[in-house]
Amino acid sequence: MFAATSLALLVVMGLALARAFGGPTLYDRILAVNNFGTKTVLLIAVMDFLGGRPAFLDIAIVYALINFIAIIGVLRFFEYSTRKDVEED
Repeated sequence: MFAATSLALLVVMGLALARAFGGPTLYDRILAVNNFGTKTVLLIAVMDFLGGRPAFLDIAIVYALINFIAIIGVLRFFEYSTRKDVEED
């Protein structure tokens, strides 16, 4: 059952990467990257359960925090860069 879950997560991660590379807008791409990071955390947690290594769960939590902070940083960067472009016009 967990092997099927891992395979499903890999498929969804592939779809998220396809959306990240082919998204029509910047925000679609950022959302796809965030989705990819979330699915990566889930995959690490499933691999933790399959392998019986509790240290992987700590790695998944740290990766989730890094993913959250990085997405907020990228959104702030593009928010201020678009404001600057609007103010110059």
